[in-house]
Amino acid sequence: MEFNERLDKIWDRISNKDFLANKGVANEVRYYVFDYEPCDELMIRDKIKALKKQNNPEADGFQIIEYDLYEMIIQILEEKGYLNKCIRFEEEKGMEYLYKAVTKMLRLTNDDNRIVSRIVGNIPNNAVVFLTGVGKVFPFVRAHNIMNNLHQVLDRVPVVMFYPGRWNGQSLSLFGTITDGNYYRAFPLIL
Repeated sequence: MEFNERLDKIWDRISNKDFLANKGVANEVRYYVFDYEPCDELMIRDKIKALKKQNNPEADGFQIIEYDLYEMIIQILEEKGYLNKCIRFEEEKGMEYLYKAVTKMLRLTNDDNRIVSRIVGNIPNNAVVFLTGVGKVFPFVRAHNIMNNLHQVLDRVPVVMFYPGRWNGQSLSLFGTITDGNYYRAFPLIL
């Protein structure tokens, strides 16, 4: 299926009552991936803006909530007074040191992961969650880690990750070249 055809099918899919019920045949929680070529990033951003503008929560029965992972991380770093330190860390100590410092500050390997906690703590009922900015946060945040951690604590709304790369139903390949990790629990948003 062509990329534009897949884009055009997003609204029908996310507004479908079975999709919104968020349970599969085996009662599994539904997580979805919409993968795309990285060169189509700007088209994805425009489509997400259009979908959010089209969305009328009262009439549609759901609200699209977008979490841009990059913007979220910048906001967390600013709130903690860490953003300027990160700039200095990269200049003075290098990227590897910065990576470790940000990973530790965001608690990316802990149960109280700051990104996951922020997402879970701010989702209204009857939402459809869009995760964006996956490519912008590499290498600090890996998509499969976010999805795995979210899957453990968020089961009341559908989650759609917009992924600039390839997802074959088992593993993610960021930008189509970087192995991002295995994630078996998601379904394709559009077949």
